[in-house]
Amino acid sequence: MTLTLTVSDEVRALAPGFTHVAIEAHGLVNGPSNEGTSELLDEAARRLAIRLDGRAPHEDPHMDAWRAAYTAFGAKPSRTRNSAEALARRALSDAGLPRINLLVDVYNAISVAHLIPVGGEDLALIQGAMWLVRATGEEEFTTVAGGEATVERPEPGEVVWRDEAGVTCRRWNWRQGPRTRLTEESTSAVFLLESLAPMPVADVERAGAELAELLEKFSPGARITVHAPA
Repeated sequence: MTLTLTVSDEVRALAPGFTHVAIEAHGLVNGPSNEGTSELLDEAARRLAIRLDGRAPHEDPHMDAWRAAYTAFGAKPSRTRNSAEALARRALSDAGLPRINLLVDVYNAISVAHLIPVGGEDLALIQGAMWLVRATGEEEFTTVAGGEATVERPEPGEVVWRDEAGVTCRRWNWRQGPRTRLTEESTSAVFLLESLAPMPVADVERAGAELAELLEKFSPGARITVHAPA
């Protein structure tokens, strides 16, 4: 794999049941959301409703496990929800899922349909390797506030994804920074699907396989590698 991903021992100790599948993709074609991705998002919302069968997203055992993990590193999970729970709530609301761009729509659909956090980073914008660590509080996270770029620092002990330049995603998978996000110009990416026990590893593998198939569908000819759960 071109990009090295490392999960720190401190994160492993915090959440022993953590597993992630990484999908590396090159030669992607991105662009504005279209009818195909819109239908995909609508279908994902229908699959989610069937899966939940009247329950709220946070009542799903996998989402409950993420809430416990967030609590363990000091976050308030009802205020800063993991990305899958936040998307699921949006999918079930009158507002529905946002349409962002082809690649983001595709991985958001997988996240909602499987109720699993999924993120995508532009490989061309990642600096060096990536690590999932507990922050010292000194790392920089560049974000946008009030329409202007601003630098935040994570709380000490907060779980973050980072590269050599700084934090790429705060509170594990709560908020991605704009520095490495997928834009309509992105042609290479790494997609991360993250799960916790009690979700079976086979379930996150199936979600990864479905994401890979959709990437091939929307970017014919792309070079896609699915890496085994780690």
